[in-house]
Amino acid sequence: MWHWFKRKTENTYIPPLLTDIHSHLLPGLDDGVRTTTESIELIKCFQDLGYTRLITSPHVHELYRNTAKSITQQHQKLTDALVQAGITLEVIATAEYNLDDWFISQFNTNETLLPFGGNYLLIETNFFAEPLILNEIIFKIKSRKYNPVLAHPERYLYLQKNMARIEDLQQRGILFQLNSVSLAGAYGPAAERTARELIDRGMVHILGSDCHNKAQFDLLIKARKTRYYEKALALPLLNYSI
Repeated sequence: MWHWFKRKTENTYIPPLLTDIHSHLLPGLDDGVRTTTESIELIKCFQDLGYTRLITSPHVHELYRNTAKSITQQHQKLTDALVQAGITLEVIATAEYNLDDWFISQFNTNETLLPFGGNYLLIETNFFAEPLILNEIIFKIKSRKYNPVLAHPERYLYLQKNMARIEDLQQRGILFQLNSVSLAGAYGPAAERTARELIDRGMVHILGSDCHNKAQFDLLIKARKTRYYEKALALPLLNYSI
């Protein structure tokens, strides 16, 4: 008699994602939520989904010239409103710095910045062309003892299909924050393909929702059901330790 045995595979425990890093939930500061009511409603959605902490990050660039002071003030107002609403989810304020002339001028004059997790600095660039001085800016950021984190690398046209440059940036000390909603096709097939490749290569250090509104939150729910989202959770993400 022949006996056929199937090899048993052990189930590997993957911890849930309790901390979201990168969103636009401070009201009235950028193209994210406009009112405190809208902010509270979205934050409650995150809480209902199981999150216990949000590190929210309003834009800082030429159009939205936010400062550490203005962000901190708005964060305190929102914190007070969350307490009154009975929301227990912790909200921490950082910023998403666009590497434009405004940021460079602020950086060169030693203006106060808002890192997260101690010394991580969330940065972004324009989506179409790589800044000519990107390497120089990275060097200056690191010389100030910050760890630069590039937001949504999968969305930049100059990085899509350019894995060699992505690897070069990583060797220069850049960490990568992937937008979860890219896995649900939120920014088109090229961004989704790049996001998957980054996950396959283990080059994702942070997952973030980049949530601006309820429609994007709904896409987050869709992304969380994908195979690549589960694969990303198995990486040693900083979400688990910051």
